[in-house]
Amino acid sequence: MDPKKEKIILGAVIFVVITQLVLFTYSFIEFSNLKNIISENQKTTELKLQNVNSEVEVLKEENTNQKEQISDLTSSLSSTQKTLSETQSSLEKQISSLKAGASADFSGIIEKSVKSIVSIKTNVAQGTGFIITDDGYVVTNAHVLNGASYATAITADQEKLAMSLIGYNNKYDIALLKISGSYDALSFDNSDDVKVGEKVIAIGNPQGLSFSVTEGIISAVHRQVSNYDGRYIQTDAALNPGNSGGPLINTDGNVIGINNFKVEGDNIGLALESNLVVDKVNEISMKALNITLI
Repeated sequence: MDPKKEKIILGAVIFVVITQLVLFTYSFIEFSNLKNIISENQKTTELKLQNVNSEVEVLKEENTNQKEQISDLTSSLSSTQKTLSETQSSLEKQISSLKAGASADFSGIIEKSVKSIVSIKTNVAQGTGFIITDDGYVVTNAHVLNGASYATAITADQEKLAMSLIGYNNKYDIALLKISGSYDALSFDNSDDVKVGEKVIAIGNPQGLSFSVTEGIISAVHRQVSNYDGRYIQTDAALNPGNSGGPLINTDGNVIGINNFKVEGDNIGLALESNLVVDKVNEISMKALNITLI
């Protein structure tokens, strides 16, 4: 081959090789740069993602704290409302008690208590009872129901309700009945704390006159009467036929006894002590219902 042509071919080959090397080197450099850019972008993205996650966690924590604060505030408000309601009720009770103790004004106590009293009418007799639970259990004297085939309760709102007999104790002259509905029940005080001279009221249904009130004082305590079981509170508050089974109430508006009978010819009324009433009612309800009511 012509030496001149060989030089031309060799020169062309060298040029091609050099060109390929230059292109390869350029491509390698560009690839490295692109790789670095991708790596930097990835790091930047990961950093931003971490920041976003951190912000999300902060928001979650703030949201949780806000929820806890709202829950605590709601609970505090509920507790405050309950306390205010209890305080108001306690103040009303104290005001009524102070009025009763200072001026013999039982109007506040009577207004509240009469809602828990019922007149009881049977086909043979009449008497009084009082509600001892919010769901309508009623206590009266057992003798009010003697010989009766049915009993009807008349509430303070003049509503007439059928009564069902749960049980009775003739020895202590106590009967437990039930009426339907929801009510404000009377509460019992400890009859061992009753003192001679305390003011009391008796609410009942004397001579068929619904919801009459008589006032008196405690004349004696822990009386034991011939032919009667139990211990009695003696009072000069007038008790008449129809008062039987009604409550004897103190100046706190609580029951200290159940009115049983009076001594004929004398201003002596006798009420079975509240502690005995509670014990005997619970015995009746445990036997009949397998629960204690008070």
